Amino acid sequence: MTNAHQKAAKTAWFSIIGNTLLALIKYFSGVFGNSYALIADAIESTSDIFSSFLVLFGIKYASRPADDNHPYGHGRVEPLMTFLVVGFLIVSATIIAYESILNIKTPHDPPEVWTLIVLGIIILWKEISYRIVIKKSKEINSSSLKADAWHHRSDAITSVAAFIGISIAVFFGKGYEAADDWAALLASGFILFNCYKIFRPALSEIMDEHLYDDLIHEIRRIALEVDGILDTEKCFIRKAGMNYHVELHAIVNGKISVKDGHWLAHKLEDHLRLKLPELGHVLVHVEPDVY
Repeated sequence: MTNAHQKAAKTAWFSIIGNTLLALIKYFSGVFGNSYALIADAIESTSDIFSSFLVLFGIKYASRPADDNHPYGHGRVEPLMTFLVVGFLIVSATIIAYESILNIKTPHDPPEVWTLIVLGIIILWKEISYRIVIKKSKEINSSSLKADAWHHRSDAITSVAAFIGISIAVFFGKGYEAADDWAALLASGFILFNCYKIFRPALSEIMDEHLYDDLIHEIRRIALEVDGILDTEKCFIRKAGMNYHVELHAIVNGKISVKDGHWLAHKLEDHLRLKLPELGHVLVHVEPDVY
């Protein structure tokens, strides 16, 4: 397992442990504090536990080396795991919305005041967790870890909605008991919106959508540092897991031998790998200078 995959695995375990503790805290606080918004929050955190395990599985599978059947490695499993994570979120949002509507129609007592303290701590922790995981996802270019980070952010959002709903139910008193349930319903909408934000980049990765102009510019700049490389022409990039696979057309002196052109291609490939460790396969096609 590479260093990047090890970092990703550790971050996934951080999410799993944190979500397990929070799910228990939310559930018991919701039951004893008479707050369905907290119970709904606990449901989402429980789904986060399973989705984090999926992320962990994807990271470990993606770290497998290339083989005869997978010459570009196993990195594409990451966006596939992201699709499954989105599925978990959609199911969670649907359950929360359904139960919220039922509770809105059913008279019940308002939540306990102390549940607001619990929610305040949860919001702070989930936002910190989001920032930790999103930073790691950017460092190692992991789409599934980014999805896991957005789980933390969506959890923070649902907790904010619950905090507002419970506050209204507690401080406005009789007639506002359902504010807690309306907050849970609103939170389900936020979760569905985040589903799209997580799903779209993963779909782009699977479809090889062109999203890497900055990296292409950097590759072209670095290529010109190699003696004998006069310019670059086409440059195509596809992302698989945490690596970027590159096809680059490099322009060289048209009068040099095939052997020298081959040597230059390898020299360029090695230089790109040295400067940009996130690159996976680098295929250099030599083009002769026509002038």
